[in-house]
Amino acid sequence: MTLEDFTEFGDDEGDGGGEGANPATAESGGTEGDGGDAADDGGETDGGGAAATDDGGREEVVDDEFTAYDVEPTGEDTGLGVVSVSQGLRVAEEEDETTLKAFVTTGNREAVRLGKYLLIPYPDGERLFCRITGLEYAQEFRSDDATEIHARRQMRRDDFAERDYKFMAELDPMSVVYGEGEDMKRRMTDRVPKPGAVVEEASDDAEIKTGLKIPEDGVFLGHLSVGGEKVRTAAEPPTVDYRVKDDYADGDPLAFRHTLVAGGTGSGKTHASKNVLRQYLDSDRTYPTGDGRESRMAVVQFDPQDEYAQMHDDNPDLDADFARRLDREGIAHGGHDDTVALVPRAANATYPGEGHRAERVEFTIPFSLARDMPWLVAGSGLNENQYPALLTLLNRFFRDYGDSGTYSQFLSYLDDPALKEELDESGRVHEATFDAVKRRVRGVPGGIFDQDAKPITELDHTLVRPGGLSVVPTYHLPTSRQKEIVVLAVAGLLVDDKLSNDPDSDRIEETPLLIGMDEAHNFLADADTVQARKVVQKFTEAAKQGRKERLGLFLITQDPQDVAESVFKQVNTKVVLNLGDEDAISSVNIPTNLAGKVPYMEKGQMVVYSPDNSEPVELIGLSECVTRHD
Repeated sequence: MTLEDFTEFGDDEGDGGGEGANPATAESGGTEGDGGDAADDGGETDGGGAAATDDGGREEVVDDEFTAYDVEPTGEDTGLGVVSVSQGLRVAEEEDETTLKAFVTTGNREAVRLGKYLLIPYPDGERLFCRITGLEYAQEFRSDDATEIHARRQMRRDDFAERDYKFMAELDPMSVVYGEGEDMKRRMTDRVPKPGAVVEEASDDAEIKTGLKIPEDGVFLGHLSVGGEKVRTAAEPPTVDYRVKDDYADGDPLAFRHTLVAGGTGSGKTHASKNVLRQYLDSDRTYPTGDGRESRMAVVQFDPQDEYAQMHDDNPDLDADFARRLDREGIAHGGHDDTVALVPRAANATYPGEGHRAERVEFTIPFSLARDMPWLVAGSGLNENQYPALLTLLNRFFRDYGDSGTYSQFLSYLDDPALKEELDESGRVHEATFDAVKRRVRGVPGGIFDQDAKPITELDHTLVRPGGLSVVPTYHLPTSRQKEIVVLAVAGLLVDDKLSNDPDSDRIEETPLLIGMDEAHNFLADADTVQARKVVQKFTEAAKQGRKERLGLFLITQDPQDVAESVFKQVNTKVVLNLGDEDAISSVNIPTNLAGKVPYMEKGQMVVYSPDNSEPVELIGLSECVTRHD
């Protein structure tokens, strides 16, 4: 490449004057170095002039300055750059065989980020919706920039010469968007864009939602973001709201396809969970029942830290301007008046309940629940021989005592030597097995069954209320085993009535129900004991039948890798906040490009992977909780 490649010379003008001059370089006297040091036969010029000699030998200055033109560029630059074919242009069914890159112009390079959504128009008006998956600088000229001279030159410069390099964005085609307005649709990528097509940042709310398959209506989770910054559009409001399907017209509501919220300590998972649960309790949200009626959702939330009963109260930090923004976006907010704290009564335990103004109702776990849930009194470590022996003992006990039989009576029942001898001689329960079961049953902590409060079996209309939130706090219970018994007993009662053909409670059976379980890994973990397998089996069946029975699980955990795989596989919507543990991140099975962001996400940032709802995306939750959250 030589100077002639950039300069046009006239036939007789020497160094660039006259009609042959390139007006693109004409700037009041020419370009730098245009003639200040140039002389003909030793003559000197004054700036842009040239020395000449007339016939008489006198020196004469000839004015050869460039003619100045009043020129403005035609049109304005649009977009971030253009589709490039220099490194290949290919769209294929296999993702790793696709080659799609865009050249980004100098002025746009600082605004480009990994993960941004772009549009490339086709000549017929359809648009290719894609995402930036890679960014790179490539050499503009054939030069070696890994040399001592180049490095020293750069070390003496104050800025970076962008024009010395090409800036390329690698794109992942996600869908083809076509149509306008309410008729806008998407289909799989089946066309290659034209070389040189203008690449623009997606800025239309409808196009972005269509390209990502985000429903227009549904339960609000957060706002679409890239790299921790909200995606901005030309609409009002400028953010893109992300919602999950909640209408049978679009398929089963995803509440009944189950949700997992995973996040480490301080990631904002309780804040986010409260915001989502509040949307399900909105007065306008109803679901059809089996008899053709419409009913609001009932939510039962198990609460290990005494935080969810606060949802009864307004958030004092939520100001009027923020509330108006929520109203404009159709996001439910404010304390939920129909909130009841159902407090388990336990010996030597007092529930403080100082953080909320919700109504409190005490209850106890009746031992009669052990008839259908023998694992409540299995203690730990029962093997395949001992568990059937426990069933035999419980069946005989309830046959003799009826449903009014208590835990203390069962312990006395096992102390009868005649019972032990009878079962051993009949070959039904070996005496060693009998003793092993007796030790396990006595290992169950006392003071949790049959306390001085109303049995939970008689509080079904309080526990499950259409449009009501029932919070079961366990923070005040002294031992983890007591907490486990309460959670599994109440959750098991709900699941049994939902799945039974002959339920004990028509209220539970007929009402759309969402069971929220914080620290779910403590209750639904894979384990080797037979009772643990029975618990997991029950909730796996509940998860499988949820769509049909209008039963949803809302699992919250900081250790998703500990949730039983058989339950986990039934979860459709995964909301992943900051997690630092590699095993935890790997277990949630989100796409690799998003999994890499999880350890670096700030409080409130999340990744949502809901295959039946949308493409996997990054979101930012609301900065304020829509209810009280201390």
